[in-house]
Amino acid sequence: MELSVQSDEHFMKLAYMEAEAAFDKGEVPVGAVVVSRGKVIARSHNLTEALNDVTAHAEMQCITAAANHLGGKYLEKCTLYVTLEPCVMCAGGLFWSHIGKIVYGASDAKRGFSRHGETILHPKTEIVSGIMAEESKELLQRFFQARRKG
Repeated sequence: MELSVQSDEHFMKLAYMEAEAAFDKGEVPVGAVVVSRGKVIARSHNLTEALNDVTAHAEMQCITAAANHLGGKYLEKCTLYVTLEPCVMCAGGLFWSHIGKIVYGASDAKRGFSRHGETILHPKTEIVSGIMAEESKELLQRFFQARRKG
């Protein structure tokens, strides 16, 4: 079943709510949800500060939670919605999970996977970018401006 742009926006709003939760906790505000058959099966936000773990990105948390929910390591029929373009580490995890589709908001010119080419992802993974990009970018900018001031 192909998700419509309206559905992509709906699920990205849920990911954005996760990013806001991260912001409120002093975490870099990136949020993610994993959807299977039109239902959210995993949701998270960055937890690197709370867990004292540099690998605790929203995407990595969602990959683990989704695999646990499904009872298997492959997420071929799932879609990841994430507010920021995944980094290379997360792209590696997404590659190994065989995620079916990635929808992300804001691009990350410095650390995003796309600067390394889309071959870093599984060849069958569909990619959609720019859904709620401005809102996601603005939340990140507010976070880092506050950190510079404080």
